[in-house]
Amino acid sequence: MDSQGPILVVEDDAPIAAGIVRGLKLAGFQVSLATDGRLALEAAQKEPPALVVLDLNLPGPDGFALLEAWHHRLHVPIIVLTARQELEARLRSFGLGAADYLAKPFWMEELIARIRARLRLPDTPARRVLRWADVSIDLDARTVTREGQGLVSFTRTELDVLLYLAERPGRALTREQIADQVLPTNEERDARTVDSHVARIRKKLGSAGAHVRTAWGIGYRFDLEGGA
Repeated sequence: MDSQGPILVVEDDAPIAAGIVRGLKLAGFQVSLATDGRLALEAAQKEPPALVVLDLNLPGPDGFALLEAWHHRLHVPIIVLTARQELEARLRSFGLGAADYLAKPFWMEELIARIRARLRLPDTPARRVLRWADVSIDLDARTVTREGQGLVSFTRTELDVLLYLAERPGRALTREQIADQVLPTNEERDARTVDSHVARIRKKLGSAGAHVRTAWGIGYRFDLEGGA
């Protein structure tokens, strides 16, 4: 997703923050995360974002303080994303320069649509691209590239296994699930076969293969945020 900077997500609730980051990355956006007001101020100063998704209830300077600090200094759209639904909070946010206001709970698809509208991006569906370390996966084109090396060559089954995991980030999937959903019927569909495919995938991805993590006692999990 071409933009002048990343989407800055300011959210202190870890599960919500992780879900937003994953959803935005799947939609093709670059994303940075700040988990409190102080870190948000530092992040915006270090790398000016294209847009800010801002919670109001934050440790350190809260969302209102950030809106006030950024009102005449950070000339980018700010979407307030908060559990506060009262009219007073909405009016105060808009008065401090917020471009949009979305109450929790929310639909990720709606947040993405609002971001695209504020950035004036075309309404054509965004390509689903995952980026981590030196690897990019285009989920729609079914291609995997590494920086400096170009396309990574996978067998069809290896690619099917990788995409099945990558499209479900953070979910621990059993070897049986992977075998039943991905492995061809003319191939041995047991745990050892899944292990063999995963081992080859990791090797071809190099250091980035650590993101295909072993979920002990279960199977495997694709972790977009951290390695093994």
